Amino acid sequence: MKHHENIHGNDILNDLVATTRDGKSFYEHAATKVKSPELKTLFMRVANVKGDIVDGLSNEIRGSGDKPSQSGTWSGDFNKFYGEMRAHLGDKTFAYVAQLEESEEQLLKAFEKLRNNEDIPTHAQAVITRLLPEMRNCHDILRAQKIALKKAA
Repeated sequence: MKHHENIHGNDILNDLVATTRDGKSFYEHAATKVKSPELKTLFMRVANVKGDIVDGLSNEIRGSGDKPSQSGTWSGDFNKFYGEMRAHLGDKTFAYVAQLEESEEQLLKAFEKLRNNEDIPTHAQAVITRLLPEMRNCHDILRAQKIALKKAA
């Protein structure tokens, strides 16, 4: 039973790795496309936090004897969003950052929901709980930028 839980738990963690890796790739790409030095710095900061999350999840998966995902998924709602945002890069900065903040909020809620899901193995819940502050950091960075842009408008 324990082995089955590890496989199931690692599948969940690998899904989070893939989705978070997608976000990291998006923000790295976005940082090369925006004109604002502040947004470049902001996007690289979020990309770095997402990289830390990917590393933390990957280390946990490796520690249990499995192989972590090495790529993103580019499927599902978050990845569709990242693709749409990539297409609109450079359009209205406030609206752009507001949409990014919303996506981070949705991802944060997904982490929180998984952490509290009784069907998730305890080792996976522990990893998610440990990384939640970093997820909140990504969200808070973008929320602060959205507020600053709104005040400047």
